[in-house]
Amino acid sequence: MRVKRVTDVIGLKVYTDTGDFFGEVEEANLQENKIDGWRIKVGGSAASLIGGARGVIIPHQFVKAVSDIFIINGATLPSASDSDIGFDEVPEELI
Repeated sequence: MRVKRVTDVIGLKVYTDTGDFFGEVEEANLQENKIDGWRIKVGGSAASLIGGARGVIIPHQFVKAVSDIFIINGATLPSASDSDIGFDEVPEELI
């Protein structure tokens, strides 16, 4: 097993395990000298899934592989059907 430095991972393209482009690694989040998560700058079709956010933090446990690309578990990401409720769809009793 080849160990990578965190600096080697920054800038890698991120794909889901189903082969969809998700974004690019921006930064590693450390907690107690261990990698806790990864800040991903979202790009491609995945940007529409997370609304107006520029990126997401993916917990390290959802990373499947790191080599020339970064592969994450796509089942943990929101789908198009999980989109936020728009203001015109909010029930009147909640307004």
